[in-house]
Amino acid sequence: MSIKTEARSVSIRTANKLINTAFKSKRPVMLWGAPGIGKSELVEKLAQDLGRDLIDVRLPLWEPTDIKGMPFMNTNTGTMEWAPPAEFPTDPNSNAIIFLDEINGAAPSVQAAAYQLILNRRVGQYKLPENVLIIAAGNRDSDKGVTYRMPKPLANRFVHLDLRVDFDCWLDWAIEHKVHADVVGFLQFSKRDLYDFDPKADSKAFATPRSWSFVSELLQDDTGLTSVEETDLISGCVGEGIAIKFNAHRELRGKLPNPGDILDGKVKKLESNEISVQYAITTGMCYELKEGLDNAKKENDMDAWHKQTSNFIQFMMDNFNTEMVIYGARLALKNYQLPFNHKKIENFKDFFERYGKLVIEA
Repeated sequence: MSIKTEARSVSIRTANKLINTAFKSKRPVMLWGAPGIGKSELVEKLAQDLGRDLIDVRLPLWEPTDIKGMPFMNTNTGTMEWAPPAEFPTDPNSNAIIFLDEINGAAPSVQAAAYQLILNRRVGQYKLPENVLIIAAGNRDSDKGVTYRMPKPLANRFVHLDLRVDFDCWLDWAIEHKVHADVVGFLQFSKRDLYDFDPKADSKAFATPRSWSFVSELLQDDTGLTSVEETDLISGCVGEGIAIKFNAHRELRGKLPNPGDILDGKVKKLESNEISVQYAITTGMCYELKEGLDNAKKENDMDAWHKQTSNFIQFMMDNFNTEMVIYGARLALKNYQLPFNHKKIENFKDFFERYGKLVIEA
C-alpha cells in the first residue's frame, strides 16, 4: 500500500542554509515555487552574501545551440569547433553563480542541451571553471504558468527545494529594503493577504511578495490620486478585494497620531482600541526609530534617541494590552534590530519587571 505525503517545503531563510550546504559539494540546486514569492531575489541575495558574480540566464529565451555554442571552422586545424556563449565564464579563477531562471519554461530541447552542463559541468568543448556554481529556478506545473515537464534525467541532476511564503522572512526583507510602512503595517495585521495566489482563479492581479513591493514603490511619493483612483491602481497589483481592504486601512491610519509626535512625547494617549490601529502605530513608531537611529549616530546624540525609545515603550505600556506590548518589543528588537541600551532608557526597569520574561519566552 502506498502512502501519500504532502510536498515538503522550506522557507527562504532555511533554503539559504540548504543551498550553501549543497554548494559546498558543488551540487546544482533547483528552486521550485509559485510566481512572485522571491526565488530570484533569494538567488541575488545569496550571490551578494557569498561575494560571487551572478550570471542570470533566462533559459526560455535560449535555443539549444545557445548552450553548446555556435559551430565554426578552425582553419588552422581544419576541424569544426564550438564558440561558447559569452554569458558563460571563461576565467579559470571565476567564482560566479550561473542562475538558470525559469528553466522548466524552456523548450524540452533546450532543457536537454543543459543536461551535460548541469551534471558534468561541461558542454561540447566548454568546461565550467572549477569554482563556478549552478542554481536553477522555476514555477510548478500546478501554478498554470508556461512550463514544460522537466525530464526525469534532468530532474535527477538537481537537489530540489520547494519554497513556501513565510511572513517572518518577508518582514525581515521588507525592513531591510524599506518597504512602505503602510504596506508593512497592513500585512502585520492581515498576514494572510501577503500571498493569495490561486492558479484556478481568473484574476489577473493577485497578492504576492513581488506585487506588494510594486504597491510600496507606487506609494513612495505623493501620487496626487483620489482614493478611488489609488484603489484602482493598487487593484492592478494585488487584486480588487485586498486593495479595498488596504486603502481602508490607510484611511484609518491617516486619522491616527503621527508616530514622530508619539516618540517626541507630544502624544501619550491612543483613542482607538482597534487592533489594526495598534499594528499600524507600532509599525510607524519602529520605522521612525529606525530612521532616527541613523541620524543619532551621525550627530552623535544617542541620548535623544533613547529618550524617544523610552516614549515608545511608555506609549505601548499605557495603551496596549500585554500581547501587543510583547509584539511591539519583539518587532523593535528582533526585526528592526534596534540597539536599546537599558541603562539609558528611563522606564526600562518598569518595563522589564512587567514584560521582560514574556518577551524573552516569545
